[in-house]
Amino acid sequence: MTEGRRDPDAPLPVGKLPGDLLAGLLAGIEAGDDVLVGPGIGRDAAAVRVGDQILVMKTDPITFPTADVGWYLVNINANDIACMGAVPRWLLVTALLPEASTTPALVESIFAGLRNACADVGCSLIGGHTEITEGLDRPLLIGQMIGVTTQDELIDPSTAQPGDAVMLIGGIAIEGTAILASEASDRLSETVDALTLQRGASFDRAPGISVLNHAINLRGAAPGQIKAMHDPTEGGLATGLDEIAQATGLGIEIEAEMVHVYEETRAITSALSLDPWGLIASGALLAVVSPDHASALCDRFDTTERPVRQIGRLTANPDERILIKNGEPRKIPEFAVDEIARFFAGR
Repeated sequence: MTEGRRDPDAPLPVGKLPGDLLAGLLAGIEAGDDVLVGPGIGRDAAAVRVGDQILVMKTDPITFPTADVGWYLVNINANDIACMGAVPRWLLVTALLPEASTTPALVESIFAGLRNACADVGCSLIGGHTEITEGLDRPLLIGQMIGVTTQDELIDPSTAQPGDAVMLIGGIAIEGTAILASEASDRLSETVDALTLQRGASFDRAPGISVLNHAINLRGAAPGQIKAMHDPTEGGLATGLDEIAQATGLGIEIEAEMVHVYEETRAITSALSLDPWGLIASGALLAVVSPDHASALCDRFDTTERPVRQIGRLTANPDERILIKNGEPRKIPEFAVDEIARFFAGR
């Protein structure tokens, strides 16, 4: 439904705001001269010039159930900082904790996760806000992370051109696989073998939801040739492809057979009648690179645990969202609600 025909009084679905609604809201925002990258769909973070430094800033929450919410929060914010060509430096956290179930042990475990993950990504936890909040059934954490970069290292999606290669580092739905294997284990155990569930539940650590080092390595291997990077999250790979196309102002064409889906992901999503293309996908990294560098980068970084493949290309028509499947072109699927949100709503 287009924004002009949207019922202004109709409740919106769980998940991200509809793209057309968000685009209209962002269109009215003006940025100052010191803002190098402002708000926009598919832009992972903002970038501002402060003196001779460029600060990259991001805010992102953890809203889905997870056992290590502090650790998740740090990593998903660090991913977005890395996708802009920056390195994480500082983090502020707002922790809203449920009234009926918050214990000192829970709070200590959250802070342990924050400390450990900050040490892993190299940033400092410098402040925030913590409270017990009425009406919650689980902890909700919101992070604001700040990173640093230089003008030469800053990644600006507007530099992408038609014909640039679209690469996928890792398989899709890594985060969704880990959450479902943990949170829906009782139901899954009826049809999925125990070893597959055990491996799936550990997907947050291996192959892992962090793309920080992969983004750094990719930039280092092809200086100046990485036009855009994006870590698809809520809404899965399908939504991430649309977002990176919008960020570049171009269209996109994808070969479905080149997209890697782990066997554990196939088994779990099949058992729950979910589509992995629309399942929350932290751990995958999309990159737009100069076409003459794509093959060498794939060869250099491809591994069994984290395949690296060219899955498509950008096109000149900004409205194109083409998926080639079994040799036939069709439209890349759209997911108004992430598959994991649909699953939890239906439980």
